[in-house]
Amino acid sequence: MLTRGAVLREVPGRFEVVELEVDDPRQGELRVRMVASGLCHSDDHHATGDMKVGILPFAGGHEGAGIVEAVGPHTPGFAEGDHVVFSFLPSCGRCRWCATGHQNLCDMGASLATNARWEDPTSFRLSLDGAPVGQMCGLSTFCEHTTVSTASAVKVDPSIPLEVACLTGCGVGTGWGAAVNSAEVRPGQVVIVMGVGGIGINAVQGAAHAGASAVIAVDPVEFKRTSALGLGATHAVSEIAEAAELARSLTSGQGADAVIVTIGVVTGKHVGQGLKAVRKAGTCVVVGLGEARTREGDIPLTELVLFQKRLQGSLFGAGAPTADIPAQLELYRRGALKLDELITTRYSLDEVAKGFDDMHAGRNLRGVIVF
Repeated sequence: MLTRGAVLREVPGRFEVVELEVDDPRQGELRVRMVASGLCHSDDHHATGDMKVGILPFAGGHEGAGIVEAVGPHTPGFAEGDHVVFSFLPSCGRCRWCATGHQNLCDMGASLATNARWEDPTSFRLSLDGAPVGQMCGLSTFCEHTTVSTASAVKVDPSIPLEVACLTGCGVGTGWGAAVNSAEVRPGQVVIVMGVGGIGINAVQGAAHAGASAVIAVDPVEFKRTSALGLGATHAVSEIAEAAELARSLTSGQGADAVIVTIGVVTGKHVGQGLKAVRKAGTCVVVGLGEARTREGDIPLTELVLFQKRLQGSLFGAGAPTADIPAQLELYRRGALKLDELITTRYSLDEVAKGFDDMHAGRNLRGVIVF
């Protein structure tokens, strides 16, 4: 069938809307009518070239939710009309990582860079004028319809609006889990969150939910600092140096228990600043991505060793999406997790490029495409 979707024809480039052909679902696949898709910085990393695409044209989007309209043959567990949220990382349920509760590290993730079907790097679910089109994370949520693997789909309660549910497919779980799982925030601790965009704002929520006595949000954009104060931050400042000094003042000079680095484009300098701001045996969690070829850093090695600090990477909040996405939506239902407040602006599909312009300008916590 034909559908409309936003693609990159070149890198660096801008997303443009074109008419695509989308495959009917095979065994183990679903065709989904999209309802909403978040605009995440990872999409922009592909447009700028910070992250390499497997093939051009490339259909973007990886944070989405929709309604199943067709189920592939011999594919149990799903039915037409099911509401699903996509996990931007698939989980097979069988590899070592899935079996030990680390679905975010599933071996299927190694196939994401091909932008093709997991089992066949020469097979693509989308095409443009007869030429194959890559799918971001095997999803391409910037399409009105998309065909995906069941390994990427999580059924959710249909009573929850998909406009907000879509956010749990990437941004919410990534930020929330960075605080709760990766930083292991405990009641009474002091936490710094560097960068409070679509990921960092959820790290703020996660740290507050875990019981941190102080959550210090750092961002140069006043709108984001104000928003953070409404979503769990106790303090909001514009510079990491000010946050570090504030943390020391709250801990008799020791420093923050944890720093979570959720800046849109991370450099080694940011990592070094975060590591310097934590106390002895403290944890610096790095979530944001930088230019893929960057190898240089600014890590205080003496402090890392002699102060027994911990530098921790965090992918999708170190979580298990098939369990965490429904759990986060239940927290939303109970009022313990705010999702509606995360959506700053809603866009049509044709406004996708404007949405990224607004992201670069610091005008959004999260922009959402509504189909």
